[in-house]
Amino acid sequence: MSALPLSGIKILDLTRVLAGPLSAQMLADLGAEVIKIERPGGGDDARAFGPPYLRDPEGKQNNNNSFYLCANRNKKSLTVNIAAPEGQEIIRELAKSCDVMMENYKVGDLKRYRLDYESIKAINPGIIYCSVTGFGQTGPYAPRAGYDAILQAMGGLMSVTGHIDGEPGAGPMKVGPSIVDYMTGMNASIGILAALYHRKVNGGEGQHVDVCLFDTVIAALSHYAQIFLVNGQTPPRRGTWGNGGMPAGVFRCTDGELMLVVGNDGQFQRTCAVLGAPELASDPRFVKNNDRVVHGKEIMAIFAGLFLKKPVAYWLEELEKAGVPSGPINDFSQVFSDPHVRSRGMQVKVNHPLQPDLSLIRNAITFSGTPVKDYRAPPLLGADTKDVLATIGYDEAKVEALKEKKIV
Repeated sequence: MSALPLSGIKILDLTRVLAGPLSAQMLADLGAEVIKIERPGGGDDARAFGPPYLRDPEGKQNNNNSFYLCANRNKKSLTVNIAAPEGQEIIRELAKSCDVMMENYKVGDLKRYRLDYESIKAINPGIIYCSVTGFGQTGPYAPRAGYDAILQAMGGLMSVTGHIDGEPGAGPMKVGPSIVDYMTGMNASIGILAALYHRKVNGGEGQHVDVCLFDTVIAALSHYAQIFLVNGQTPPRRGTWGNGGMPAGVFRCTDGELMLVVGNDGQFQRTCAVLGAPELASDPRFVKNNDRVVHGKEIMAIFAGLFLKKPVAYWLEELEKAGVPSGPINDFSQVFSDPHVRSRGMQVKVNHPLQPDLSLIRNAITFSGTPVKDYRAPPLLGADTKDVLATIGYDEAKVEALKEKKIV
């Protein structure tokens, strides 16, 4: 097997919270050396977004919570006070030998420290400098801070998420996890990888990569947003209804719920047979998918009554036999105990100082030639400060002097 895809790439990571750290973690999983810069004392803001925290064997309070743990494996942690001139000099020295520098400060914040793209480019012309922000480097909203929920609202995602109008609890709804942060992290990774390739084939030319949550959520709305661009109408909220094939949605059974997606006319015919109502497939209202979209409320109501006759396991088995896509509504306990999830190895174990068998979620990409096999636990705050500074000539005495001044 070859080395990991990004072996030899060095990344200086000044990002905090979620979108940027997720991107840096992705690149670290793929073999890049990622040096995470954290504030002395407090560290990444995400360390305060608890609980739950890992249990300290001695009962001491710590800052290793789930929010931080999900986005910082395979990195090194270096504490640096970038507000101090000595701290800024450390960052510049490290940047000289890095391929990539990542940051998610407000637009213009790092310029006062001479850590902005132009300043770093002056000392490392080939640097790939990725800025992750709420609203991007340009435009009237550029100075604003951006958080996932705000961008879900402003970008239109909440307008098309939630119960169908007229149902109890109807109205705009936030998607549960910080999905815009996650997608922005993926876009940042793609941008960095593309820029690295461009540099390789264009004589070492670096560039500034501008990725933001606002652009990401709008682009991610994909066919929903395209509907508006075609006919000027915002799609209605559909609850759990599907976005193409019909009928599609959550159906209650005698002992729980399942999710069904009838993707084409053949599947509809087979579903009707499973439900014991084959005559529905020849009903003029439901013969073609477009017909079923027009008469969506009618077919959904009919299916709802039929599914109430049997338990979830019965329907899932029969639908599977018929080749109709369906699945249970799993909680996380059921997800991680699912035999397919186990066979795919989505839960990995790492050795963390506070928990020797800490569980993490594996990288979702599988390679045949360069598999990601080994995972290192998210680092304790400042765990690698001494070692990283040694690479730029800081001996133990100098490091201790910086600690005394709270620079590191």
